[in-house]
Amino acid sequence: MATRETQNNKKAIVLLSGGLDSATVVRIAQNNGFDVFALSFQYGQRHSVELTAANKIAQELNVIEHKTANLDLRLFGGSALTDDIDVPKGRENENMSNDIPVTYVPARNTIFLSFALAYAETINAKDIFIGVNALDYSGYPDCRPEYIAAYEKMANLATKAGVSDDQAINIQTPLIDMTKAEIVTVGTKLGVDYSMTISCYDPDSDGRACEHCDSCLLRQKGFIEAGINDPTRYQNQGQ
Repeated sequence: MATRETQNNKKAIVLLSGGLDSATVVRIAQNNGFDVFALSFQYGQRHSVELTAANKIAQELNVIEHKTANLDLRLFGGSALTDDIDVPKGRENENMSNDIPVTYVPARNTIFLSFALAYAETINAKDIFIGVNALDYSGYPDCRPEYIAAYEKMANLATKAGVSDDQAINIQTPLIDMTKAEIVTVGTKLGVDYSMTISCYDPDSDGRACEHCDSCLLRQKGFIEAGINDPTRYQNQGQ
């Protein structure tokens, strides 16, 4: 997309996957006075329809700039999202965080944040927003507060911006302590159209969600508990 004119004095990089959480984070950053520069990734994921969603979200939410980085984590595999491994379906909520599921992509957030860090330095942005969550999540180690704190410390040791007296790097995680219901409620109040988003780990080619993977189940739970209509398109809807 074309670069829009900046409107504020604060710039932020927001990691935009095309999902519910990252769309909410875009609006939270904007509501806090940031000009948003969105960053998405084509990393060899099986569900590339999320990039279509990310492009639409970036347009509809009027981000300043939206870039998509290309890398291929299929080179390593090891995840149901980048390898020929079945996506788990129908798991109970209490079982989702008991272990690290096969949908975990090794080192993905570390890689993504490193790209965001480089982007931030080139446009003199101090803040990087990422939609990690430590409550309603699937047991990923790179969604924990201690991971984010460690990464922020590293970022301020490893960059020109970080070692400058007036240019510390902040990794912002506004969703870290929120339930999925709270996220949906906040995003709805901020005007996020969740029909644009896709959270499913195993959508079809038309971008319809499977309804049974961990991410779909957590998303459904969030809308139900928030008392808000779920606009998600499901594969068996109407059948």
